[in-house]
Amino acid sequence: MSEPPPGDGAAAEDGGPLVEVVIDDPRWEEAGLEALADRAARALLAELGIAAEECEISLLGTDDARIASLNASFRGRDAPTNVLSWPAVEFDLPGHLPAEEERPVFLGDVALAFGTCTEEARTANIPFRDHVLHLCVHGILHLLGYDHETDADAGRMESLEVKALASLGIPDPYCR
Repeated sequence: MSEPPPGDGAAAEDGGPLVEVVIDDPRWEEAGLEALADRAARALLAELGIAAEECEISLLGTDDARIASLNASFRGRDAPTNVLSWPAVEFDLPGHLPAEEERPVFLGDVALAFGTCTEEARTANIPFRDHVLHLCVHGILHLLGYDHETDADAGRMESLEVKALASLGIPDPYCR
């Protein structure tokens, strides 16, 4: 994708939190999105051997209408989706921070849609919290240069998701 949605902010530049969360759907506050996003990011970065202090991420907790608009603007798909990512750094090798980048590296923006996430968790009969953690990990992997365009890339990405989630006590989401 190209530029992140305007006004969603970037992570703090003054040694602030690893994940700067912007909430425009109050249901995300009740769900504890800030803590969930931080846990997901730290688990994933630990799995990749990246120090959390070296990265910053911005995450938008929004609703289906806003994410549908973002999805239409950035991907040409006029429908809600669960997670969108806007990487801010190009990676030569996924998961390896570029040496020339100043630290901390702002990785980019992630957006989550409350309604879609809720419905997917309900349909799959999994705890909402587990699904949100999974989607945060998935979105952050995209920021780190991973994708799932080929079967091999998808397998690599899923393996990292499973390992990061296991460290959080969450079962493999691909074996349900």
